[in-house]
Amino acid sequence: MTARTHADRQTQAASGPVLIPEPQLLEMLPGMLRLPARGTIAELSNPSEDDACFLGAQLSDSLTAATGLRWNVSRGGRWQAQICLSIDDSLPEHGYELDVAQGSGAQTPVVLRAHDMAALRDGVQTMRQLISQYGSVIPCLHIEDAPAYAVRSYSLDVTRGRVPTMAWLKSWVDRLCLYKYNQLQLYVEHSMMVDSLSESWRGTSPLTSADFVELDSYCSKRGIELVPSISTFGHHYMTLRTRGFRDLGEFPEQAERPYSFIERQEHHTINVNHPDAFGLSRKLIDSYLDLVSSPHFNIGGDETFDLGKGRSRDGAGEQDPAHMYADYVQRLCQYVQSQGHEAMLWGDIAVEMPEILSLLPQDVIVLNWLYAPDITEDKVRLVADSGVRQYVCAAVHCWNSLLPHLDRAWRNISRLARYGLTYHAEGFMVTDWGDYGHVNDPRMSIPAMIYGSQESWKPGAISVEDLDSRISILEYGDASGRFVEDMKLACSGVAFGWDDAIHLLELDDGRGGVNRDVLQAVNAEGATLRLDDEGTASLSEVRRAYLLSRMDAIGGADAADRRLDEARMALVRDAPHSSPTRAMIIQPWLVAIEGQLLFNACGRMLATDGNVIGRHDPAAPALGADPGMPGAEELAEGIEMWFENYAAVWRGVSRESELRRIADVVWALADWTRSAQGRES
Repeated sequence: MTARTHADRQTQAASGPVLIPEPQLLEMLPGMLRLPARGTIAELSNPSEDDACFLGAQLSDSLTAATGLRWNVSRGGRWQAQICLSIDDSLPEHGYELDVAQGSGAQTPVVLRAHDMAALRDGVQTMRQLISQYGSVIPCLHIEDAPAYAVRSYSLDVTRGRVPTMAWLKSWVDRLCLYKYNQLQLYVEHSMMVDSLSESWRGTSPLTSADFVELDSYCSKRGIELVPSISTFGHHYMTLRTRGFRDLGEFPEQAERPYSFIERQEHHTINVNHPDAFGLSRKLIDSYLDLVSSPHFNIGGDETFDLGKGRSRDGAGEQDPAHMYADYVQRLCQYVQSQGHEAMLWGDIAVEMPEILSLLPQDVIVLNWLYAPDITEDKVRLVADSGVRQYVCAAVHCWNSLLPHLDRAWRNISRLARYGLTYHAEGFMVTDWGDYGHVNDPRMSIPAMIYGSQESWKPGAISVEDLDSRISILEYGDASGRFVEDMKLACSGVAFGWDDAIHLLELDDGRGGVNRDVLQAVNAEGATLRLDDEGTASLSEVRRAYLLSRMDAIGGADAADRRLDEARMALVRDAPHSSPTRAMIIQPWLVAIEGQLLFNACGRMLATDGNVIGRHDPAAPALGADPGMPGAEELAEGIEMWFENYAAVWRGVSRESELRRIADVVWALADWTRSAQGRES
């Protein structure tokens, strides 16, 4: 959250406070309260020694950031305080009330009462947002507030190529706290330093047990439950490629195939009938279980696509995949429950094979992830009708792309929040994935994360246009309220994306032929690529067919580039020039926009080189003939130079992790672009 200028605060005072999420009741009262240069914040709630008046300290820090002045923090009611924080269990569950009034003498001008410490934390975040906008001159008001969802969760992928630094993880926890999330799940597959699994996590900059213990303490102080989340069934691509554990997979003979971003999302399932399979799953649970204080544990269990198709068939007898899945999940959940924890699992397999729902252990929580922008309520109702507990899980829609899909995120999040309330879901989760190497900068997720904050608190209360403006003002310090609109303009500039590059490159099976697994996966995403009747179509023919399937987008590259250029200028224009964090706000966007312009140019060049766009077609890049269009060598060098900037930005928020895999794609694309050099005419 950025600092505001005096002029900004005057403007905001006239228009009223910007609060995210929108309170259930906000009543503006006459006048403005002028807080003294030095005052006292009293916590009357008698928190534990571990809390050390943390909420009071948060408020004091916010006042210092806004005014440069430092307030005192005390415990108990014996100090004369200007801000009092207290517990009042007569208030509604999860609720708080905030009163800001003009007062003098012994009267306390700012009083925050809350049902419990969790609600008190939420009220403090409202006060912090007010202080960030108004400094020490705050509008008089009355707020009554409580969330629609008791559990507001965020799931962050720290395993598919990008492992964040601890500093960035802590900054993300601070942001989640400010926007009133109360649960965080760190999704892990192989990026945790587990004993005897070094062959799986080597070269990934894995998180250590100390990291989880430290982060758990950091989250706990901020009222956020850090839930362990680790794949124990599917998504074992890296582990099942090792020499030590490949025999536990459905297809151990595939362990030597070249690494593939696409295949790692498809082929990663444990053979549940292997005698050592459950031992591996239990080891992963045990390694994570005692590091955090949460009573919950997410066992994963999603996307077990290969179940019953490989080695597990040999020992399945008469069991079908649904019962094989249910039996293994039962064992995993029962083990977690035997250790005193509540089990969670991803819900996709259960909702696709609903007979599984009746076979799940009692009290398991299904994380019902439904990411389609135009999702219907059917699968939410299905789980509700089964009597199984559920969280509804939406997505920030950032994966597989340099730039996020914010419109898709809003449509998905806002719909699912309403459905979850209708069918009494216990929690609302926003998921943040990094498929295809986690090329997406984690800061790109901020607007959609805040969408989730608003919709899990008070669904349908404000329009997306209003919310975008609030985010621009509150999060980015843009008084014009246009910053998120600028971002969305950039997001509309993708003609040839990161996912297109991955698809084209990985259609090669490594021997110059067509990778049929990749072909099938690409078709599943909407393409209609076909081998000929004898199954002997060449790699170049299949790639050409892919480019043809993308011609609507690639043919509009010039218009996409104009939107990117316009967005780049707008973001620089609207970024708060007085903010000390301005560079950090616009840096990832400028790098992503530059990269997307280069990728768009690659798409045009590859389409022309493959005779998908005619060389004299107006949509063709002219391969260097146009002074405004780079030639093949210039474009290849531009891509390579861009990657150096991208890598520096990556290292600012993430460990080295698997950055090399992104480098491999960038360099392969540059080499492929250079190969068009000899075919220019």
